[in-house]
Amino acid sequence: MNIINFIYLLWIISEIILNRFLRSGISDKKTFDKNTLLLLWITILISIVIGVFVSKIIRFPINTNIGLEFIGLAIIVLGMLIRFIAVKQLGRFFTVDVTIRENHQLLQTGLYKFLRHPSYTGSLISFLGFGFSLNNWLGLAIVFLPTLFAMIHRIKIEEKVLTEQFGKQYLDYIAITKRLIPFVY
Repeated sequence: MNIINFIYLLWIISEIILNRFLRSGISDKKTFDKNTLLLLWITILISIVIGVFVSKIIRFPINTNIGLEFIGLAIIVLGMLIRFIAVKQLGRFFTVDVTIRENHQLLQTGLYKFLRHPSYTGSLISFLGFGFSLNNWLGLAIVFLPTLFAMIHRIKIEEKVLTEQFGKQYLDYIAITKRLIPFVY
């Protein structure tokens, strides 16, 4: 197995593990997910398959330098690290489905001091890296944009739930943080 396939496999397995073990439980409040987790997985799978396919049949390179694949892999790993740090910092309050846990608290330290959704930021960075590893502008757009839009849809639902749960505290938090990109968005 070469390094490219190893990183891809590691990335996929890490997401499957998160999805399998960090779901809401019976003691959690009602899940407010509205099928966004399913929508996200479907969007991701379709985007990756089509993005890879298009990258193989239509030549539209980002760069003629073969090293771009490895830069893309490094970006995937960076995104994974950001995502894992965000998950670790949120601790027991992190779930892959939109849920409010018993005694849920709003975290405003660590990565959450700067971003409301650093886990999604990490994930999106990984998808950007995957797109770059394809070294194809069309492949990058096909992989990244639908995933971005699906995540933004999910974030809106999540923020509505958090606003209902925390009220003014969450609205104040929104006023001092960005969603996905520090100081920008």
